[in-house]
Amino acid sequence: MSLSSVLPSSRRAALIAFGAGALAVPSFAPFGGFPLAVLALALLLLALEGATPRAGFWRGWLFGVGLMGFGVFWIRISLNEFGNMPAPVAHLLTLVFVAAMALYYGVLGWALRRLAAGPDWVGALLCFPALYVLLEWLRGWLFTGFPWLALGYGQIDGPLAGWLPLVGVYGASLVVALSAGLLWWSVRRARGRGRALALAALVVLWGSGWALAQLDWTHPEGAPLRASVVQANIPQAIKWNPETGPATVRAYLELTRDHLDADVVVWPETALPDFLDVLRAPLIDPLAARARETGTEIVLGIPVREPDGGRYYNALLAIGSVEDRYFKRHLVPFGEFLPFKAWLGPLIAWFEVPMSDFSRGEAARPLLQVGRHPVAVSICYEDAFGAELIEALPEARYLINVSNDAWFGDSLAPHQHLQIARARALESGRDLLRATNTGISAIIDHRGRVIERVPAFVRGGASAEIQPRLGATPFARLGNAPVVVLAALMLALGIALARR
Repeated sequence: MSLSSVLPSSRRAALIAFGAGALAVPSFAPFGGFPLAVLALALLLLALEGATPRAGFWRGWLFGVGLMGFGVFWIRISLNEFGNMPAPVAHLLTLVFVAAMALYYGVLGWALRRLAAGPDWVGALLCFPALYVLLEWLRGWLFTGFPWLALGYGQIDGPLAGWLPLVGVYGASLVVALSAGLLWWSVRRARGRGRALALAALVVLWGSGWALAQLDWTHPEGAPLRASVVQANIPQAIKWNPETGPATVRAYLELTRDHLDADVVVWPETALPDFLDVLRAPLIDPLAARARETGTEIVLGIPVREPDGGRYYNALLAIGSVEDRYFKRHLVPFGEFLPFKAWLGPLIAWFEVPMSDFSRGEAARPLLQVGRHPVAVSICYEDAFGAELIEALPEARYLINVSNDAWFGDSLAPHQHLQIARARALESGRDLLRATNTGISAIIDHRGRVIERVPAFVRGGASAEIQPRLGATPFARLGNAPVVVLAALMLALGIALARR
């Protein structure tokens, strides 16, 4: 098959690159088409065949536009519907964000065509997987990071899920990218024995993932706990309205009363629409006393401000037999803190978001004492940063994530965010309790499986037994370092072989 018969023009190649990015989106929740991630990257390699470095950049960028444009366009909901921006401005800023995130994939296309100028197998099997993962990892922390749509997340329900406790989400992404290179090589370049070897390597990679998924990296510690998550389904449009505050409090108290037979009850992020010092006497102290009577630990999201009324924090408060606090450490730019406030004053004034100037928590580790158990906690977006969450391990017996996905309405975002939480449970080998304002709330086991859930836009709660656990997965011990080092070595070897 000649190249011209598949890609008769650069325009056709560009279209294939854009379509490949869009094709990767259904590999994530709620669609579950995990093999599509491999096919999407194989098509990107097809689109990059024979391209100059300059053309490689634009084709890679178009892949990124397809991926981000279809995958995270829900960002415009928070800007328009809840950030009070006119719809055209919200759409424009979202497009700018998508275009900026697509630059990582543009660099991928350029670098692959610039560096891997040697044998085709070198580019497909060494340079491409290495570059893809290194740039995905870079996107996850540069400028505070945006790790959404890392390809490893989409593998949570497939055979490659077994790689997550071993090498984390980026390790799973590396296996996906290598699988795509093997698929492309077997179809486009390999013949006879080479094709058989490529297909055999695919079987080994995916079969190893299945075999790894049969292992338990952690072990139970103590008796199981009866756990509940509650979801009051308070719309974002009225969440901070003082007139609806009493109704919000009543909703959470009623839901909690129905679950006081649990050992631990978790409320969502900023479930209470006022500061702790205001609600302490009329609500928190009586609730803590009631929790002690029933032997229940309650973990709730609430804003906390310093005594002088200056700085304030997005916080988690544990009450019951002991009281403890955690202040969110990884804040969302513009949503929770205002970068370059002195320079962007007019824009920030336009973007009217309540509670959008939180201060960053300074805790060394994301640990919260909940009764007799230390727990690894994350607030909303923090659970997308796996390397930060494992700082609480191996001490943490289970995980808690609270969130407010109401910002993104009825979109792909709540499903994608639940998938991220499932990956954190699997990576750490710990059960996870997830409570959100409007859904999807869930109880997740240490293998990343949802045991119970509360659907989106439903008021209710869910209860199940969870098992405190000890031990550490390889990823919890080593983090992303092994994958980053391996990818860097693959890239260096690929460049050396290409130059030979």
